[in-house]
Formats: sequence, C-alpha cells, structure tokens
Amino acid sequence: MSAQHQRYLPWLIFCFLLHGGRGAAAGKVPAIIVFGDSSVDTGNNNFIPTIARSNFWPYGRDYANGLPTGRFSNGRLATDFISEAFGLPPSIPAYLDTNCSIDQLASGVSFASAATGLDNATAGVLSVITLGEQLAYFKEYTERLKAAKGESPAKEIIGEALYIWSIGTNDFIENYYNLPERRMQYTVGEYEAYLLGLAEAAIRRVHVLGGRKMDFTGLTPMGCLPAERVGNRDDPGECNEQYNAVARTFNAKLQGLVAKLNKELPGLRLVFADTYQLLAAVVSKPADYGFDNAVQGCCGTGLFEAGYFCSFSTAMLCVNANKYVFFDAIHPTEKMYKLLADTVINTTLHVFM
Repeated sequence: MSAQHQRYLPWLIFCFLLHGGRGAAAGKVPAIIVFGDSSVDTGNNNFIPTIARSNFWPYGRDYANGLPTGRFSNGRLATDFISEAFGLPPSIPAYLDTNCSIDQLASGVSFASAATGLDNATAGVLSVITLGEQLAYFKEYTERLKAAKGESPAKEIIGEALYIWSIGTNDFIENYYNLPERRMQYTVGEYEAYLLGLAEAAIRRVHVLGGRKMDFTGLTPMGCLPAERVGNRDDPGECNEQYNAVARTFNAKLQGLVAKLNKELPGLRLVFADTYQLLAAVVSKPADYGFDNAVQGCCGTGLFEAGYFCSFSTAMLCVNANKYVFFDAIHPTEKMYKLLADTVINTTLHVFM
C-alpha cells in the first residue's frame, strides 16, 4: 500500500462506517458548533463594519456556485468538511447571516470572526468580534434553540454537539509581534499563559451552558505562512522559526490544559487536534501531498496579498488552486483545508463516535 493510501485509510474507514449501513452513528453528533478566527469564519464578518472580509472574488471561486461566501479560501473550510463527515450539511452557516433560520443553525453554526483572537486586544486591531462576544452569541443561540425546538431537544443538541475551537494564531502574528503593547507587558511565555487562561475560561463557559464534546485545534507552523516568510528579517523568504517554536510551545501547554480540564469538568470530553505536524510536513514536501507550491499563495504574487489586496491583483491569480497549499498569503486552499479536516476527524473519531 502506498504512503498516500495509508494516509487516507482512517478517513476511508470512517466514511464506510458512517455511510455504509451505520449512518445512525452520525446521530451522536447532531451539530457542529464553531468558535474562532478566519480559519473557521464562514461569513460572520460580512455583517460587521470591518475590513477583515473576504466576501468578494476571487474568494469562493471554487465554492459550490462560484460565489464568495466570506470564507477566506477558494472554497470550503475544514469545519465544512468535518460537518459533512459527521453526516451533517456540507457547509456550516454563519450565525450573523439573517438568511439562516434557527432550524438551519440547529445542525451547525459558526460564531467565528476573521482577525480575532483569544485576547480582546487582538480583535480590536481590525474591529472584529471578540471571543467573549462569540460566547454571548452562543448563549443567545441556546435560548433560540430552546424556543424553537423545546427544552429537551435543545438540551440534547447542545449536549451532543461537537464544539470546535480554532483560534490563537492572530494573537501572535497580528498582535504580540506586530504591536508593542503586549510585548511591553509580557514575555512570550507569560503571554502564552495569559492566552491559555482565556481559553480555559471560554471552555468552562461553554461547559456551563451544556457543551461536552470539544476539539481545540492547535496552532499550525505560523512562521511558514507566505506573509511571515516575507516579513522574516533574519532569513527573508524562509519560514520564521522563532514563530514556529512559539506555536510548538503553545501547543504543548494547550495539551496540558486539555488534560487538566478533562479531569476537572464533569462529563467533558476535550481533545487536542495537532495540525502543526501535518502542515509542517506539507510545507516541507508539498509534492508528496499533490501540491506544487507551498511558498506562495494562489492570489497575486502570493507573498503578501490577503483580503482586499487579493481583489486588487486578480490578473495574477493562479489557474489551479489545488496546486497551492495557500490561497492567499495567510489562508490555506480548500484542498489543504480538506487535509486539515482529516486530521481533526481522525483525532475525534474514537472519542465521539
């Protein structure tokens, strides 16, 4: 069996169990509920006054209807693939999209906001939704669900849903290393501890409201984002290994927090999804995963464009995004998101099914 086939074997087994006569198992996860940043924002920022948006072409060019949705990708995000894998709709709606009814949101919802972080100061940089505000929306959502479905069915959805947290990268690359305030207050280690305290408080808040099955996705090698390669003063064009080291230490501490909370919170089943190793492997040997380019994004020069800058440079847009790890200078392509989704699915499979 080839290495590529071995990589996909757990996914194939999962799909067989889910769709091959045992689809009832999917009922154990009636909804996917998402908190985080642009990696999982399915369009909430479309509805707030911020420049951190992607509701314009070329974003979404490979989505179902070829139209932008507010996802920072050429197509779907990892959470969309995760939803589909659990037998739920193939795309997760944004909570602030008024076109979505509570019945549609009952099987999945994203409260995420591009450019946000665990730290409120990070959200303040581009005036986006703080994590605290996401949690307030979640509480509102639980009340709406009770009103629409009834107390008992709503409680079951909240209790059996899979909660996905994907957040933290912006706290470092957008805030700590880009602005002076937090660096004057904290060492890197102290800032990591501060962020972990915020993550713990958020998880505890969702637990109080009934959430039990949760995945906290770790940081990827953020120093290898095209934009961070360009900004690497010590070794221009190469991965910023200082940033990557911070991602690894933060992930290690996050794993410690996961173990702690599983012991302390009744009924909690919290897992850590290690996406660092996967993206590091893809960046190191892109051809092994079917990619041609892991250094530049598909959009423009692929080195610094993101958001509105992508819409200004469409003449330089790549032909086939599937050959690129990144769609813009920060965010993965749909193909890379699919690989990241597989990692989360394989991590949660034995715990939640």
